[in-house]
Amino acid sequence: MLQACLNGSRTAAEHPALPLSPERLAEDAADVAALGVTSVHIHPRDVIGGLTLVGPEVATTIATVRAAVPGIEISVSTNVSGVREPLIASWAALATGRPDIAGVHVAEPGWRELAQALHRVNVEVELVVEAPADLGNLPQGVSRITVVATRETAEGLLAQVEPLGLPVLLHGRDEEAWTVLDYAAVLEHHVRMGLEDTLKMPDGRTAKNNAELVATARRRQRSRAPS
Repeated sequence: MLQACLNGSRTAAEHPALPLSPERLAEDAADVAALGVTSVHIHPRDVIGGLTLVGPEVATTIATVRAAVPGIEISVSTNVSGVREPLIASWAALATGRPDIAGVHVAEPGWRELAQALHRVNVEVELVVEAPADLGNLPQGVSRITVVATRETAEGLLAQVEPLGLPVLLHGRDEEAWTVLDYAAVLEHHVRMGLEDTLKMPDGRTAKNNAELVATARRRQRSRAPS
């Protein structure tokens, strides 16, 4: 799987093509879907551009993106400050505005309770692992592990999560994004690319937009996958 991570927690000042509104996210989702992406990861924003988990605002974003790319997995982040479980509980009534899967960072206090809250509203859980952690018995609803790593830390983190038997998405950030993508492709793990992870192309120039990043990632993924 190649996932497109469209915006993250970046600000509009960081890149002119960063999609923040539901409409812009839908446009970018359609562009990357045409390139073969089967999952998009987004950080919904409120009307002033702040990260949000508020039900109506999440629903507007998800429904708008889903209308543009029906059938593609839509993933969101829960990495938002504040009390999150009550907000997630309100997602139960969102219907087409409910995401398919949501990321839960295992380094955060209360991550198990957060995962359980997502499971109760029928949203799958994607555990995000950035450092060695005591995962123990996984909560219900966990369907994928995302490993955020450098090339140096990837092997150790993968050794911890691969025995769990779940699909693994491996990615890096900023200067590590392309190196880790290449490594993940060789290992045949899921990969991702987009303006959340890096603003730069492999040659160091600033990417035009998400579509340019994803098109390059698709070519590199295919060229490095075992034949």
